[in-house]
Amino acid sequence: MKAKLIFITGNRGKFLEAQKLLKEFGIELEQVDLDITEPQADSLEEVVRKCAEEALKIVKENFIIDDSGLFIRSLNGFPGVYSSYVYKTIGYKGILKLLSDLTDRSAYFMTALAYGEPRGELKIFSGRVDGIITTEARGENGFGFDPIFKPLGSNLTFAEMSIEEKNKFSHRAKALRAFASWFMSKEKNLEQK
Repeated sequence: MKAKLIFITGNRGKFLEAQKLLKEFGIELEQVDLDITEPQADSLEEVVRKCAEEALKIVKENFIIDDSGLFIRSLNGFPGVYSSYVYKTIGYKGILKLLSDLTDRSAYFMTALAYGEPRGELKIFSGRVDGIITTEARGENGFGFDPIFKPLGSNLTFAEMSIEEKNKFSHRAKALRAFASWFMSKEKNLEQK
């Protein structure tokens, strides 16, 4: 069974990670970059739900959209839902500077992913990976805070990993797997009717 969805994102790195992972489930993705205003909210789930609701007014095909954040324990979860803005303004170098005198470098990445259908269904999936913020940037791959985040169970930062390696650990991969499992089950049930 082959399924096709659009992934609403302007981030090519996100798209390539999702495309590679979902291909394993027989799901083809097409990248679409829409001008959707990301709302300010207290949780990633709330942000992605509002973005998906806005997308439902525009998109005429089934889609996925996600929002991710880096949550640093010693900074009380900052940058969290503001990760995109923080990355654009101070980047990972700014985060390293904020942590320069702190010993607790534990952090986690989280993704909230929404699946939307033009005629109604809106479902949210999430994924989380715990790790630490390194003391220096390492690696050339990936995007965003990848050069300074090392997931538990690995000696490499996300930026030192290939897409395949990152998809073994990442928050986005966990959310995508949860979505794909649900989606394939749903599609199988529709075929049997």
